[in-house]
Amino acid sequence: MSIWSRISDALSALAAGESLSAVFDRLRSPPEQSVGFTIAVLALGAKMAKADGHVTRDEVTAFKEVFHITAQDEQGAAKVFNLARQDVAGYEEYARRIYGMFSTQPDTLRDLLEGLFHIAMADGFYHPNEDAFLERVTAIFGLPHREFDLLRMRFVPDAGGDPYSILGVTPGTPIEDIRRAWRRLVRENHPDAMIARGVPEEALQLAQRRMADINRAWDQIQSAAA
Repeated sequence: MSIWSRISDALSALAAGESLSAVFDRLRSPPEQSVGFTIAVLALGAKMAKADGHVTRDEVTAFKEVFHITAQDEQGAAKVFNLARQDVAGYEEYARRIYGMFSTQPDTLRDLLEGLFHIAMADGFYHPNEDAFLERVTAIFGLPHREFDLLRMRFVPDAGGDPYSILGVTPGTPIEDIRRAWRRLVRENHPDAMIARGVPEEALQLAQRRMADINRAWDQIQSAAA
């Protein structure tokens, strides 16, 4: 059974009246945790896409960019997205259930938040309602506000920021310490590390932009120090 069929089954159970807590309780352990991760991005992504008042084709396309979807799975993925979008449960309740599932895995919660930022920026405009939505989800996830600021800096062109912030260092940090910080981030964001956190293989495209941002920041700092 493909991941999309398993996700569709879970969301169909919600639509049939099964409680959100019961569905998420079944998804707490590997390998079903990868299904839970995907539902989390689907549910919150579908609800956030409506935060600015409408769901655009660009935002649906952005979800397809976060998750590698084969032609044969497109119909199933579309069904899952529509089920999540139509569900009456509020986004805060979804966010709390997701936090309960991944509360001991803050890196996985950061992965989720990153996917949501990608969807938010799909139409090229960062709406104030999307900003409030993502800030609230960050708080529910128990992540420091700095995580929200960092992702906004990476994804929103006018948010400001600098390469040092991306690597978690300051301009006065010795170059060798910065190099170590860069190498640590590269290790932590390797696809194998993400899979170990419960991120499904279909979502590993999340890592591509992150790695590009990390390496670009290191290149900029190196160039400035030369």
